[in-house]
Amino acid sequence: MPNSSAGSQNMPSADPVALTRALVREPSVNPILEEGGAGEAGVARLTAGWLSDWGLQAELLEVAPGRFNVVATSRSGTPGRTLLLNGHLDTVGVAEMQGDPFSGMVEEDRLFGRGACDMKAGVATILATAEDLTRGGHAGTLIVALTADEEHASLGMQAVIASGLEADAAIVCEPTSLAVMPANKGFVWAELVFRGKAAHGSRPDEGRDAIMDAAAFLGALEAFGTELTLRMPHPLLVHGSLHAGTIRGGSAPSVYPEGCILVIERRTLPGEGTETVRGELEGLLDGVERERPGLRVEIRMGLTRPGTEVPESHPVVEGLLGALQAEGEAPAVEGMTAWVDAALLNEVGIPAVCFGPGSIAQAHSADEWVDVEEIRRATRVLTRFSRAFLSG
Repeated sequence: MPNSSAGSQNMPSADPVALTRALVREPSVNPILEEGGAGEAGVARLTAGWLSDWGLQAELLEVAPGRFNVVATSRSGTPGRTLLLNGHLDTVGVAEMQGDPFSGMVEEDRLFGRGACDMKAGVATILATAEDLTRGGHAGTLIVALTADEEHASLGMQAVIASGLEADAAIVCEPTSLAVMPANKGFVWAELVFRGKAAHGSRPDEGRDAIMDAAAFLGALEAFGTELTLRMPHPLLVHGSLHAGTIRGGSAPSVYPEGCILVIERRTLPGEGTETVRGELEGLLDGVERERPGLRVEIRMGLTRPGTEVPESHPVVEGLLGALQAEGEAPAVEGMTAWVDAALLNEVGIPAVCFGPGSIAQAHSADEWVDVEEIRRATRVLTRFSRAFLSG
């Protein structure tokens, strides 16, 4: 349990805009993504202190050296559902940003700074909602999970899941521009190692160009990408996609390259995974080999994250849409094109959807910002939804 005085120092009001500014001013760059990144320790202590001061049972949990989650619980004496509100505390790096990346300044109704959009405004929305519910009373059990490392390997969410935490539903407050997003794409990374034969550039009869083999495959890959757009679209996510991420090979201009390594990323729909992508790659390589006999390639499957979806008829989706309408907002259901921690919750049976302030177009940008009024609107909707959902 953190010392509550850690939160009382410089504690802003529970106004979500003030909370967002305070969070942005506490750097939490993921140290895996940028050397010298502060990580989540400071912002985790800050938020754990606030939550404790507001009456929640808050824990500060180290999930890896120097990397922290905050898990806080508000249990009522009234029967009801259990709701999980989740946001990540880490941000991407600041190397491309101009000026003070942690200013939290507000100009023309825009709040600027690294993490303002992705996703400290969403975290502030969660915090303000938790304060309101705890102060005003609620049914059921409210759980706030603020996690580490979402921008890299999701160590924080993996730790939450490993703890055995259970909930009837979860809201992940990623930037959605106040749309309800019950479906997300996943991705699969694959490394293809093309093996040629080194030879002097003047002796084509003795060499095999691994880079040219890779180029032939890239042509087939581009055609397959077009084919994906012709398939039956997913109602929210439309189509999967793929692209070449990195390529390297060769040793000198005058030497036939002995090897070439190509890394591709396939963005997947729910139901598509590692074996789907491996089968697609093998089929493409079979076609290339018919044109280039003797092709030698090794496929190494890499990091995989699932695409998942929650039915639009689920109470968490319908409840959010109802709360939007009740607050005078236009209810909208869209798909999340990026992969998010909600997918890991869905995989273990906790229906999770994304909803929060800010546009994904601003995430990771050099002038990252979030609309101030949208933070307040998101908080009103989330508070209304949460109180109703917890009542069951």
